[in-house]
Amino acid sequence: MSASKRTTHPVRDQQAMLEEFRRLPSIEPRDLVGLWKGHGIPAGHPFDGVLENLGWFGKRFTPNMRADALLFRSGEHRLNAIDPKWIPLQLALRFHEVGRTTIARNLFSYLHRRLRARGPVASLKTMAFGGAESAAMVYDHQPIVDHFRRTDDLRVMGAMTISGNERIYFFELERVDEP
Repeated sequence: MSASKRTTHPVRDQQAMLEEFRRLPSIEPRDLVGLWKGHGIPAGHPFDGVLENLGWFGKRFTPNMRADALLFRSGEHRLNAIDPKWIPLQLALRFHEVGRTTIARNLFSYLHRRLRARGPVASLKTMAFGGAESAAMVYDHQPIVDHFRRTDDLRVMGAMTISGNERIYFFELERVDEP
């Protein structure tokens, strides 16, 4: 289902989302091992809607506590792991509106091969955030940490933080079977 056909969530306040996140139970890094399909939770972050427009699928966590941080669809049944080290983060934050355009989607799909990761690009560990220790994914070459809390047996909520930026990108991951 394309991002434009997905039921949209109302934009929520950053503080309300952070409070909701904090109320969720912690999760251990080993409980994340597997493939997860993701979608953003609109909360006023510049990246709201951008990842979905670019074909974001989700994340994959391996038993050795490494991760494919950004999996994107490539065709009907193929997933490509993108290496975020090639993404100019400050430019992406500043010109986020461009990331929601058809031109950006088409260009990004064309660049998949050049941006492909040569292996996992992040590590899973336990970190403190929002008043509790829980699983977190630390990117190798970007100042990004995704913090996770358990929603239920099949879903987790994520809070992506970028060093030097107070805004938080919220998202949800749902466990799926490997293709």
